[in-house]
Amino acid sequence: MSAHCMLTGATPGFGNSISHSHRRTSRRFDPNVQRKRYWLPSEGRHVRLRLSAKGIKTVDAIGVEAAVARIRARGVRV
Repeated sequence: MSAHCMLTGATPGFGNSISHSHRRTSRRFDPNVQRKRYWLPSEGRHVRLRLSAKGIKTVDAIGVEAAVARIRARGVRV
């Protein structure tokens, strides 16, 4: 699963791990991406979305219809 949110567009961030001796090595900060299934009443089907935790809260606030409209406006196929 790619570490990319379909709704918010959250992608991995990059930085350094710093050890006790202060040596720096590269690391990657992945967003908390989950696969979640929603019922889409307008199309009479379920849609499976890859959403970050913030994206799931956004869907809860604005509704699945508006969220799918935003995802499609970004050019992502649902």
